[in-house]
Formats: sequence, structure tokens, C-alpha cells
Amino acid sequence: MASSLPTASLCSSSSPYNHHHHHHHHQVFQCPWKRGSLLQRWNNRESGMLKFKPFSSTGSMDSKIRRNLICAVSQDPEEAFKKTVEVDRLIDKLRDANPKELQQLVVENVLAFNEGFWIRLAARTDTCKSEDDKKDYEELAISVMNVVDCLVNKTKEKIESSTDILKEILRPVVDEVEEISWPPRDPEALKQMEKEVYRRETEGQLDEGFLAEVSAQLRQAKEDGDKPGLVAMLQKVLQLYASKVLSKRSYVKKGAEVLKAEQFLETIIKAPEEEWNKLLINGLTVGKGEIAPKELYAIVKKRIERTLIRTEGGSYQQRILTEYLKGIQSRAEEIVQAFQRNPQ
Repeated sequence: MASSLPTASLCSSSSPYNHHHHHHHHQVFQCPWKRGSLLQRWNNRESGMLKFKPFSSTGSMDSKIRRNLICAVSQDPEEAFKKTVEVDRLIDKLRDANPKELQQLVVENVLAFNEGFWIRLAARTDTCKSEDDKKDYEELAISVMNVVDCLVNKTKEKIESSTDILKEILRPVVDEVEEISWPPRDPEALKQMEKEVYRRETEGQLDEGFLAEVSAQLRQAKEDGDKPGLVAMLQKVLQLYASKVLSKRSYVKKGAEVLKAEQFLETIIKAPEEEWNKLLINGLTVGKGEIAPKELYAIVKKRIERTLIRTEGGSYQQRILTEYLKGIQSRAEEIVQAFQRNPQ
């Protein structure tokens, strides 16, 4: 089914979207207020009004803590069991919620996010069988903390709209008279823009509202037809966002084995678009590498499928991430065709 919300392409050779409805997964919710890194505070064992120990996805909780989990909230086993069931029910609801529902659930249950909640979430994380599921729980914890942090700090700090956030991201590459030159005259400006995107994405500020704003601005700039610099700049913002989000999950290791095709794809995902040609020529068998094009296409397809499952159907996030991956495949196909026409 064709998409009802057109999204401008991220790359010069990306293919159009196919619209899929899949089980949605929570996104890191935007906290539209400026603050320090949530992960940093988490590592410091603080989050706003909450203080708790960070949980590990690598089984760091010892067996004594595991045995006593049910009694963590109360010494009465029956009462403790009831509370554990309640906490599990809340965790399940939070896992299934989209960003808006997640915010509402946190607001309605704000007093439930005590030490017992985080211990239980840590236990469930530790007992996950797949790395993907562990990552889901880690992202859920960050999402919940982001919303709680917003509730705590919203009266103290200025609310930033999606437009404000975009302006701050573009500030390093737009000069004082708001003239746009692309690529930027100062190479350092691009690095500053990249840092700003990564920082705000880590803090959960680049939500659906932000992605919709960038996509709308990009469509308008393309329609105007006289702002190629702005088009390139906005495409870069979405590319940086997609690269950051897709790089959070790695599928390189299968047990002790390193999957070279996955490693190759992840190298391209992390790289700037202008470096893709060189990487593809050096990595594919048609050039100087050892990865067959079919291998690359197969893992791109698999990564798109994983992305569709773990993002909300029809969301801007889903479209931007899948388009970025399709852009990599399109570029690889162009490279392969070029070598077939002119074998070296």
C-alpha cells in the first residue's frame, strides 16, 4: 500500500517506500527541555527525583539478588508477589506502548517508578534470551527515565519546539546572515552539527514531531527548487539521525563467529554518505573486496525487516530508517552496474 505521508528521500539514489503495518516498538520519547546526558546521570545512579542502581544486560546481578527479588519490596512474600505481578503488568504495558501512550502511562503511574520497579526491570533484562530483547529493555528504561525527567524539570526550563531544535542543529552550518552554503566552508561546522544531532538523539529529543518537521521542511525546499544547499543540509540531518539510530544495534557476532557481510553493512551505516562509493568499491567482489553483492542485498533486506518490526508502522522514524537502508542498497546496485559496464 502506498504511503499516505510522503517523505523526501535521504539519498540521491534511494528507492520509494513500501508501507507496512507491523507491531510497533517504543521509541525514545522526546524530552523537549535542555538537560545533561540522561545516560550519564543514569551511570551516576541518578535520574531526577529517582535514585537507583543501573542494570546490566550482561548478567551482572548476583544470584543472591536474584533469589531475593520477589522480597525486594516487602518482607511479606504474598504481598511481595502481588506487587511483582503489578510491576510486571506495568512493564508489559510500557513495552507495548507507542511514544504518546508511554508518556501517558508514566504520568499516570509516576509513583510506581521506585527502586522495586528498577530491580524488577533489571531482572527481566538479565533473563532475556536474545540481545535484541535486552536492547529493547534498555531502551525502554531510557524512555521511561526521559519522560520522568521531563515531568521533574518541565517547570524549571524552557520548552523547545521541533523548529527550535532543528535551528540549533543547523546553527553551526548557517552563517550570521542565514546564508546557506553546502558543503560548509568550515569542515569543523559539519562535525559540530553531527555532535548536536547525536547529543539530542541520545537525550530522546528527536521524536516523531521533530522528524515530521524536518521532512516537511525538506519537501518544501525541494518544491521551491531554488535551495539546493538547504535540501542537502536537511538530508544530512536525516542521514545522521538514521546512522545514529541504526548503529545502536549490532548483528556482527553470531556466537563466536563474526559475520563479515553484517560487519560490512554496519561500516557503511556508520559512514557519511559521501564515503559510501569508496567503501562499496573496496568491499564488494566486483571491486577490491570479498563481499558478494547478493550477500550485501540479503543482509540489507534482513535489516529492513528488523527495522519494520521494531518501529511503529507508518511512522516517520520507520520511513527514514528504511529509506536510509534502501539508499545503501541502491548505491551498491549502481556501483555493481558501473563495474559490469566497464570491467576493470
